[in-house]
Amino acid sequence: MESQKLKRPKHKGSPKLFKNPILERLTHTHISAPLIIFFGIAALLIYYGIIEKGFKVPQMILLFFGGLFFFSLVEYLMHRYLYHIPATTPRRKNISYTMHGVHHDYPKDKSRLAMPPVLSLLIATILFIVYRAVLGDLVFGFLAGFLVGYAGYLAIHYSVHAFRVPKNFLKVLWHHHAIHHYREPDRAFGVSSPLWDYVFRTMPRKSPVERKSGYID
Repeated sequence: MESQKLKRPKHKGSPKLFKNPILERLTHTHISAPLIIFFGIAALLIYYGIIEKGFKVPQMILLFFGGLFFFSLVEYLMHRYLYHIPATTPRRKNISYTMHGVHHDYPKDKSRLAMPPVLSLLIATILFIVYRAVLGDLVFGFLAGFLVGYAGYLAIHYSVHAFRVPKNFLKVLWHHHAIHHYREPDRAFGVSSPLWDYVFRTMPRKSPVERKSGYID
């Protein structure tokens, strides 16, 4: 019978990924940096969309939640198919490990739970260019929601790995992600929400103990 406790990782600390000291330094980021960047950009996009482009507040709210919802899908798909890309070649194995595998080996490495500020700005710029080409001026509300979704994901992901399990409704997210890390890496890909795990049938399998107790301690 499976243990009611999830297995904890053996690796602690922060491994070295690159010989180049500059590249290595760029892999370490304080969580506050990307959160400030993405929330700040989102606020500017909303302000510009309302003040300069003349969008009504209800329109911006709908666009914002549309972007937020779309991000939740992108988060799931990237985590499942990009971060967990099959390591069928040495090159793929190296890319997979550098991009996400190291996080599974060292899940408590707080400095590698978010991308560097420079990369954050680059991605936000690329997203703006792509979404502007597709959506036109609708980008100001939609991208704001998308970026807030990403910032929320970062905040939740960091909290799951850095803090104790909360005694509130967020507890389910802690357990969901813990199952992905410590028991079933092929399941529970959603971090900020288990919605798409329900939709695509990748919710965790229940152990005999869970079926009796209804939860994982």
